[in-house]
Amino acid sequence: MSMYSSEISGFYKLSIEERLKLIKEKVGLSDEETKILKNFGYFQPEQMDILIENVIASYQLPYSIACNFKVNGKDYLVPMVIEEPSVVAAASNVARMARKLGGFHSKKITQVMIGQVQIVNVKNMDDAVKNIEIHKEEIIRLANEKDPILIKLGGGVEDLEIRPIDTIKGPMIIVHLLVNVLDAMGANAVNTMAETVAPYLEELTDGKVYLRIISNLATHRMAKCKATFDKDMLGGAEVVEGIMNAYAFAKADIFRASTHNKGIMNGIIALTLATGNDTRAIEAGAHTYAALNGYSPLSTFDVDSNGNLVGELELPLALGIIGGLTKTHPLARVSLKILGIDNAEELAQVAVALGLCQNVAALRALASEGIQAGHMRLHKRKEQKKN
Repeated sequence: MSMYSSEISGFYKLSIEERLKLIKEKVGLSDEETKILKNFGYFQPEQMDILIENVIASYQLPYSIACNFKVNGKDYLVPMVIEEPSVVAAASNVARMARKLGGFHSKKITQVMIGQVQIVNVKNMDDAVKNIEIHKEEIIRLANEKDPILIKLGGGVEDLEIRPIDTIKGPMIIVHLLVNVLDAMGANAVNTMAETVAPYLEELTDGKVYLRIISNLATHRMAKCKATFDKDMLGGAEVVEGIMNAYAFAKADIFRASTHNKGIMNGIIALTLATGNDTRAIEAGAHTYAALNGYSPLSTFDVDSNGNLVGELELPLALGIIGGLTKTHPLARVSLKILGIDNAEELAQVAVALGLCQNVAALRALASEGIQAGHMRLHKRKEQKKN
């Protein structure tokens, strides 16, 4: 049972040292435990204090490199931040298998995010929708005036979508601003634009605006990748058959589909973390997309005429290389240098390839020796290194 009160007034006003001292006294941390919390790694304490509120320490995870990746004819060393054993080794191994038949082929990705403006208490829905359509260009102009730098670089609001919907609170009109955010994830720019046009939309509809925020279901920012995996390197026709059976299982069963997609996100989230991007946004978008028509696998598989496995993966990927933590996190900048990329589209193309690769690696393990065998081998190796 807790013997202290968690009610602390003005905790955010304290220095990091003062916060840590208070927590140490409240929960009874030892000197050794406190020493661990004082290790900020590659951060300076004052940097952490600026990033978020109530900071007392920095939490670190393993930072690894997946090898052998060839995406759209270009070689990549892929940084991954993840704690799960065998994931990085499996990705590197399967990427090597994909190289034999040309590597990964990722499609072009538009960098368009959706900003949603929610309009309620509309007296005449038809008239309101028509009025928005008539004044569409003016709405776009108002939004774009808010971010002249983005416009100068070639981005900004490109179009609108108007969506009347029925809800438990009655009918609403949802206006989507379709914003080309270029190399940013885009949340700040999109949210600012949505807030800017809200008063004008209230005038046009004689309604009331409440929410003005980005959507993480980035269906205009879709990443798609395809690769062929050599059947002999995978382990032969029986392993390919096992992978196809696992895929059929995932298509038919939501419980399996959930874990199938988790395997994909093992790779994508590890790269998302390494580059300082928003893992929660990426996870939310991926799983919502998987559920659009009843929850299903994000990837698809087939077998070509030579018996090789052909995999495809498609999902929304709102990854940026500027702004947010990608700008302030020192290791995120190093990750982008290791990748050798200079635009957000290329980062997403590598990420979707990594997701497909990780998916195949997991299915191959399941179809042959099982996931635990690989985990336990690595665990045994760790124990041997300790001794």
